[in-house]
Amino acid sequence: MSGVARGMFWASAAAIVWTHAGYPVAAAALARLRPRPVRQEDTTPSVSLVVAAHNEKAAIRARIENALALDYPAEQLEIVVASDASDDGTDAIVEEVAAREPHVRLIRCPRGGKLAAINHAHGQTGGEILAFSDATTRWEPDALRKLVRNFADPDVGYVTGKLLWDAGDGASQEGAYWRYEAWLRANESRFGSITGGIGPIYAVRRTDFVPQPYGQDAALPALMAQRGRRAICDPEAVAHEVPAPSMEAEYSRKVRMFAWAWYQLLRGAPTRGVGPLYRIEWFSHRVLRYSSGILHAGLLLSSVALARRDRSARIALAAQVAWFTLAAAGRLRAPVPAASFAYYYLLVTWATVAGLVRYARTGVPRVWAPAEGTR
Repeated sequence: MSGVARGMFWASAAAIVWTHAGYPVAAAALARLRPRPVRQEDTTPSVSLVVAAHNEKAAIRARIENALALDYPAEQLEIVVASDASDDGTDAIVEEVAAREPHVRLIRCPRGGKLAAINHAHGQTGGEILAFSDATTRWEPDALRKLVRNFADPDVGYVTGKLLWDAGDGASQEGAYWRYEAWLRANESRFGSITGGIGPIYAVRRTDFVPQPYGQDAALPALMAQRGRRAICDPEAVAHEVPAPSMEAEYSRKVRMFAWAWYQLLRGAPTRGVGPLYRIEWFSHRVLRYSSGILHAGLLLSSVALARRDRSARIALAAQVAWFTLAAAGRLRAPVPAASFAYYYLLVTWATVAGLVRYARTGVPRVWAPAEGTR
């Protein structure tokens, strides 16, 4: 029994360290040692910018105005709002703007969730490039040009940008997480392809787009790799979002996201037919990250089992107890350094497990209501 516990201890510890620290460092080193530059040109092909929306009355006007203000030739850009059966007045606002802006259009979709709205809308647009965003997102004026310039490289089929979180009430740690993710994805881009996109800002060639039964953020980059294409991140293409008002609200969003992540991982065969390097990327950045809650549980249980006779297990157990204590301080909003981040990490880690349980019990949540405080 001790042999099983010891194996679980070292395997869990190694996997946690690798996915959060070892792999990012390795990716940064590979980006420097074996760079694969992307050819960029300031071209302006026709673009269809699709914004999926359900009951976004409070945000949709600002989103359209932000899209209209993009530094991109108006005659080359159509702005399409795919309304997922909105019944709060969202459609009326879009139609009002469309009456005076010929490049704005409303597509009404039956209620089916964001993914269904995207799949429904793409066939009713005509741009060479399909760009996607959320109703609450704000793009920098040059964001679309920065995305599109990468399609001058014939190997590139998908481009995502960088997401910044506007100031909330100080409770959310999403900003720190996304800065880390942007750095990691930029390094993956420099030597090959990314393993996941960013829903509020991405673009894909029409010829490379395939309607997905799984979430677009991970499915399309994996599809590019399967086709021998590249999916990259351009960190100069910047979008802004408003964070959830609290980490507890963000936790609910993460559980939904991880349910979709497990769905794709277990049903989608994302690494079928890809090369060995991309398999390593996917395993390191996706499989181990999605499994982090399970890995932490394994580390805790094995540390307890081995603590009496193994010094390494005692040190690991003490570190975990300290982490739980710091997270509890964060939960209580105590002014303790790093407490807020420890609590955020605990919630996100547990959300990976809760997402798996939700997927096993009820499948994926195809429709949902916006989080309070983000509108």
